[in-house]
Amino acid sequence: MLFDPDNSLGFLVSDIARLMRERFNGSAQTLGLTLAQTRALLHLARNEGASQVALARLLEVQPITLLKHIDRLAEKGLVRREPHPHDRRAQQLFLTDAATPLLEQMVALGADLTDSAVAGFSETERQALVHALQRVKHNLASDGGRDDH
Repeated sequence: MLFDPDNSLGFLVSDIARLMRERFNGSAQTLGLTLAQTRALLHLARNEGASQVALARLLEVQPITLLKHIDRLAEKGLVRREPHPHDRRAQQLFLTDAATPLLEQMVALGADLTDSAVAGFSETERQALVHALQRVKHNLASDGGRDDH
């Protein structure tokens, strides 16, 4: 039997993620941000006070790459750096008050994108899809979903 990527979970998830990133990137440009900058802001919102190195790990980018994004976000007045209280070599990152309305707009853009992605789905189907993907994530993050009972 020939491999069919359209019926492969890995290929589907990868393709969906790529398409969603492309769509979101187009929308994020209306806010004057790149996709990388929006990702940094959204991850920082969930991890305020993180070091640049820790945030780079979360974003799966090199610290030097993140540094350029943080520099631009700081220039826009959206992020501030503070010395780390226990490591004088590190800096902690925080959002400024100016980032809040932008984050709200990003969340709204994400909600619109999600609505487009699941157009035609019932609320029950939407919830089932999210639940199934949460289970997949949990399985992969833990023991691979093995049930030894």
